[in-house]
Amino acid sequence: MITVTEKAKEKAIELMEKDGKPVEAFIRVGVEGGGCSGLSYKLEFDTEIKEGDKVFEDKGIKIVCDRKSFLYLVGTELDFTDGLNGKGFQFHNPNASRTCGCGESFAV
Repeated sequence: MITVTEKAKEKAIELMEKDGKPVEAFIRVGVEGGGCSGLSYKLEFDTEIKEGDKVFEDKGIKIVCDRKSFLYLVGTELDFTDGLNGKGFQFHNPNASRTCGCGESFAV
């Protein structure tokens, strides 16, 4: 399962409303090759569920992930921070053996 914190939920809802996303919009998370640690996180709003997608709901937010990315993201929590050391969504991934300083890429 992939989960969201209360703060990430609130920010996602705010951004979807601000961007005029339809009610059926959800958060799509994924992984792609690249970044300084080897793999990079992908995060976007989407409205189309594709064949093989894993679908989760946490705190009223629907989260969708493709099957391949899910192998790297199982157990991950999506958070949002607006502190002095950075602002934005963060992945707390228990499968990552190493992450880069900015938190946008990781290795397993």
